[in-house]
Amino acid sequence: MRDARVDLVLSRIEKDPDVLNEVIQQLGNDIRSIRFNAILVLGELGRKSSLGVSELMECLNDNDWSICRETVRSLGKIGNVSEKAITEISNLIKNDESSIRKEAVIALGNIGIATKDTISSLIAGLKDESEDVRKEAAESLGKIGSSDFKVISSLMNGVKDESTQVRTEAIDSLSKIGKKATNAIPFLLKALADKDWRVRKSVINTLTQIGNDAVPSLLKYMKHYNPIVRKGVIETLGEIRVSNPEVVEEIFLALREKKKGIRLKAADALRNIGKPALPKLIEGIKNSNTKRRSLAIWAIGGMGYEASEGISSLIGALDDKKVSVRIEALRALGKLGDIAGNAVPSLMKLLKEDLAGNAVHALIALLKPSKARVRKETAISLGKIGPSARDAIPALLDALEDKNDDVRWRASEALGLIGIETGEVIPSLNNLIHDKCDYVCEAAIVAMEQIKKS
Repeated sequence: MRDARVDLVLSRIEKDPDVLNEVIQQLGNDIRSIRFNAILVLGELGRKSSLGVSELMECLNDNDWSICRETVRSLGKIGNVSEKAITEISNLIKNDESSIRKEAVIALGNIGIATKDTISSLIAGLKDESEDVRKEAAESLGKIGSSDFKVISSLMNGVKDESTQVRTEAIDSLSKIGKKATNAIPFLLKALADKDWRVRKSVINTLTQIGNDAVPSLLKYMKHYNPIVRKGVIETLGEIRVSNPEVVEEIFLALREKKKGIRLKAADALRNIGKPALPKLIEGIKNSNTKRRSLAIWAIGGMGYEASEGISSLIGALDDKKVSVRIEALRALGKLGDIAGNAVPSLMKLLKEDLAGNAVHALIALLKPSKARVRKETAISLGKIGPSARDAIPALLDALEDKNDDVRWRASEALGLIGIETGEVIPSLNNLIHDKCDYVCEAAIVAMEQIKKS
């Protein structure tokens, strides 16, 4: 064992289980390197080393601190079958060597049994002078999953730690405890103002895990003076997917915020909430300024099949006076066309009945406005609708002669996605294989291949 390669020993044990007993016997060897390698091998074997736990525990008293540290690590790797070692490992939280203290808190988490000794030792580890020890103690408290008041209270204090890593781990551990960590909500809400985005992200995840119990407190923070906090609150409410009308109304009102980042978070939250937010978003398309109309349309377009009742509003927005709103409506309809192509049943039916009749013809009319980017986005949306956009083929053929490279490109692409040959489509696309723009040529070739396969 002195110079043995660990992987070779492990391989031997796989072939002959009796070799394990030989390794256990080497734990008492006078030669340090042999003891060390034996400890290392048992750790790598994990639960298979359960027969050697008692002998390993004797190594915790070794005069060589590195032997002690490796023993703690191996006992942790062996897992819950090392339960009888918990008290001895817990005593090492007071060891002068920080690396041993660190391995002790990690091992207690890996053993994963919430005994009195485990809890008190990990709580003590949260107050350790070493940042690494505090971080690992916070993580281990999450692993044991105890909802003991002392655990939650200690983790709440960890949320205020000077170390970003410790704060993040403390919050993540509260997340693992979940709904039973409701007492931590006030601390978590304050942590939404943390200077580090990783901490804030962990807070949002944890509040989401706590769920509806956090909603009343979150609503109180909707008017917080700090825009970063308001963004975090809105994102959390969206992640929880709160359907309460009061909550939806508050998020909808945030579309009026001066800060662009907050408006975007509000739109994303409404999209995430889905159908319960649809009436307010439809209202936003009709009775808002340009920015809010665009955000409302974007949110509906991202809802997938839940957006079915909002399709008529998107079609209506194709006549909006503002180009930016019309483009957003085009994109939204294109997204919904994508979903139809993936055969989401309820929306597929609606798109065939509604979009094929009303939206496609509305889109056709947009292929000849003055703005090239509108023509381009129109072609993209028609392509995403797919075969149901058959009526648009003549207009798309005309668009193949557009002066704008991007319009010719997207029109070619759309014809390929629609995939219908009318007798004119292939010849018209063939005329583009020598286009001055390389990507137009490529799109035409790809489109012809798609049509031939259809």
